[in-house]
Amino acid sequence: MTRFLTATGRRRSTTALHMLAAFGLATSIAGCMTDAQREAHYPFDYRERHPITLKEGVHTVEIFVGRNRGGLTPSQRADVLAFAQSWRREATGGIVVDMPHGGPTDRAAADSMREVHAIFAASGIPPRAVFVRGYHPAPDSLASIKINYSKLVATAGPCGYWPHDLGPSSDPSYTGNWSYWNLGCANQRNLAAMVDNPADLVQPRGETPPYTPRRSVAMDKYRKGDSPSGTYPLDSTNGYDNAKLSDVGK
Repeated sequence: MTRFLTATGRRRSTTALHMLAAFGLATSIAGCMTDAQREAHYPFDYRERHPITLKEGVHTVEIFVGRNRGGLTPSQRADVLAFAQSWRREATGGIVVDMPHGGPTDRAAADSMREVHAIFAASGIPPRAVFVRGYHPAPDSLASIKINYSKLVATAGPCGYWPHDLGPSSDPSYTGNWSYWNLGCANQRNLAAMVDNPADLVQPRGETPPYTPRRSVAMDKYRKGDSPSGTYPLDSTNGYDNAKLSDVGK
């Protein structure tokens, strides 16, 4: 009888230890998952909450066409020329032209389109890079020629999202003294809008070749044993450089 009770007690002790170990393991796993989920839901770094992403955007210029007038106005010619220059610098594809068709402005649109092609050709845009397609404008709308191309753009946001209360609460973002969700969004969005080349946010640009004439002059002075730095005339009275932009104050 004593032997039976001893065996039963051992089994109960072993079962209790197993249950305690399983409970401890489950608690630790649950704690890790909670922290991971919390960090994934609310990144502390504003660059992770509001990352700057690159995507393909569209640059469009509209040329409004009158019913009884053909050709482009001086301001429209300037717009088309600026469009052609920017296409050579930042476009990721060809030029797509949406031309109105099937209305009273067809002849004026054709005359304007001939000038657009002439400006493109003068700007060095190959004819095979321009694709023209027609569309039917609404009867009550002003017809226009839409020229556009795809380009790389940087964006961040949208801003103004407030998923947590800023005041005292039991939320971990308040008790943990975390920065609020919208912090840094405007800065990221402005930086994405101001960057000249969005690709600079991903990788640096390639180095340009050095200025050969100036480099040759400096190396020739080095071979002769002269100082490669520039020399400037000095004023005998005060020893300062005479190369001034103005003599105000004398």
